[in-house]
Parts: sequence; C-alpha cells; structure tokens
Amino acid sequence: MTKVAIGRKVPDFTLPASDGTEFTLSKQKGKKVVIYFYPKNATPTCTKEACEFRDAYGGFKEHNAVLVGISPDPVASHVKFADKQSLPFLLLSDPERRVIEMFGVWVLKKMYGREYMGVERSTFLIDEKGKLIREWRKVKVKGHAEEVLAAVKGAE
Repeated sequence: MTKVAIGRKVPDFTLPASDGTEFTLSKQKGKKVVIYFYPKNATPTCTKEACEFRDAYGGFKEHNAVLVGISPDPVASHVKFADKQSLPFLLLSDPERRVIEMFGVWVLKKMYGREYMGVERSTFLIDEKGKLIREWRKVKVKGHAEEVLAAVKGAE
C-alpha cells in the first residue's frame, strides 16, 4: 500500500460518512481538503478537538476547504457524536484502518506503562489538485484548529 508523502498526490479513497453518504477524496478536486485523524469518539480530548474544528469551521468553508475527521469508530458512533457536538463536517469511518494506515497514523502508543496500537492524533492538508502539502503529527489539541486554518489561508 502506498503511504502518503508531502509533495505527492494522495491516493484516492472512499469511506462511509456520518451523513449516510460516502466520501471520496477524488470528488473534492478544486478544493483544499483537511483530514484530521483521531482515536475515538466521545473521549475528552477527541471531543475537545472536534469542538475546536467545529468552532473554526466557518473559516475553512470561507477558504474553499473541506474538513473531515477519520477514526476507526463505526458510522453509528460517528452519527451520535456529530449530533451531540453539533459538528457541521463529516466524520468518516475506517474500521479496517485502510486510510489510517495509508497516512501512517496507526502506531504503537504508550499510556500508563501499557503499550498498544492506536490512532496517532494527526492532521493533513491536501491542495486543490490532490497533493499533500502539510502534515501535523502528534497533535496537541489546544489551538490546533486555528493553526490548521492559518495554513489553509496561507496555501491560497
């Protein structure tokens, strides 16, 4: 499987979305795409991150950027989470981790001395032609959405 790399075209993918449709990357041509990967719906840090992106959403739309979140959670969980937090953007379900692994965010994590595999909180910015132009790995949530929005504005 091809891994993504800055300066290269991101391989196309389709995933089921929280609104009952399917999201296909190649159908977003002509728009910037911001993809943020997060570990799990309705956990405190993931909720804070989703709400920061929700609050900045108008700026993303204003600058012709599509914003989506991806986690391994099932669509039903995404629907519940999106409704509860009033998220105006799609959450995509990747339980087989095809896209998660393509972006290299399925990693060995450590918490309280325990090791396990999980999603590394990461964000990627894809330009209007489908090329990866920026990535943020091991994201700290506070202020992250605004930093990503500034990069979207700077990519015009």
